[in-house]
Amino acid sequence: MKQLSAARIAAAFLAAAGTTAALTLPAAAADPTTDPATQAVNPQMLSAMERDLGLTEAQALTRLAQEADAVEIEEDLRSTLGTSFGGARFDADAGTLVVGVTDSADLAEVRAAGAVGEVVDHSLQSLEAVTAKMDAELDSIPDGVTGWYVDVEQNTVVMTVSLGAEEAGADLLAAAGLTEADVTIVESTEAPKTLYDIRGGDAYYFGNSRCSIGFSVQGGYVTAGHCGGVGTATQGSNRVASGSVAGSVFPGSDMGWVRTNSNWVPRGVVNRYNGGTVAVAGSTESAIGASICRSGSTTGWRCGTVQAKNQTVNYAQGAVRGMTRTNACAEGGDSGGSWLSGSQAQGVTSGGSGNCSFGGTTYFQPLNPILSRWGLSLVRG
Repeated sequence: MKQLSAARIAAAFLAAAGTTAALTLPAAAADPTTDPATQAVNPQMLSAMERDLGLTEAQALTRLAQEADAVEIEEDLRSTLGTSFGGARFDADAGTLVVGVTDSADLAEVRAAGAVGEVVDHSLQSLEAVTAKMDAELDSIPDGVTGWYVDVEQNTVVMTVSLGAEEAGADLLAAAGLTEADVTIVESTEAPKTLYDIRGGDAYYFGNSRCSIGFSVQGGYVTAGHCGGVGTATQGSNRVASGSVAGSVFPGSDMGWVRTNSNWVPRGVVNRYNGGTVAVAGSTESAIGASICRSGSTTGWRCGTVQAKNQTVNYAQGAVRGMTRTNACAEGGDSGGSWLSGSQAQGVTSGGSGNCSFGGTTYFQPLNPILSRWGLSLVRG
């Protein structure tokens, strides 16, 4: 493997961080475990690799640099090997790129590029031609077929099917003009499904009405109690079924929570409606006079100050107690949405007066009593 430069190491971290910011690095090669320039880049990425891949920080630094090097080698060899190229994969244990070739004469070129070569039966081009034939049948995939892909390490195309559904796989092959000599059918317990994020401030629907998500909790999210009684079915902002109301108190208080199905993933963030989010760090209550901001699906992100706590508000449906009073504006559909002071979750929108054209008063149900009532755990960002 060729030696990694400090610039190459920095590039790996910048790519992982999703930034193009420049770094000033010494001309000599740097040790990724001690170079302060690389240590400072994207600590969230490093901590996630340590947690999920079982790596130390030094190992994660080294691996990112090796992977950046492998990307360049693969691009070069894919171009120069042509139809002999049998695919490539990164070997994490060895820290090197493994490249398949259909012609043994090309092994020397692979080694010279800094990778490990192996002779394979099928070129990547021919394997992708097989998947292309299956892709042409997307409108008529039999029940039980869960997907297909090129397995570079095994140098074959793999089709996954549900347990006992091998016949369905064979039917798809026949429709695509293929045989089991072209594709390896593997029974699997996989049951692919789309996943959607639960974010504070996003819209959700129930019946013909719309409210806003407060904060993600384990198993779903909290919202206002007047946004649906227990058992009410809910849909997300994309109108996909998301779950049902598991708890609701209104009037008296204005608290509720929705238990979501497995298609939805609670995230510890709040939508700022500017393309970004705010990470939720906890639920420490702010003081009267403190700045506070709210997120809702009608008027987006709005800020003001806390004017009073423990207010009783008499709505037409009945009185609610324990509300917090603010001068941040809100409008219909913002109900249930998130309130934050800094990164600390405060509560969910209940109601108010006025609008976001000329201002008004808005009340929110404090969050901690909601969590306490149903034994819920706040999801943090």
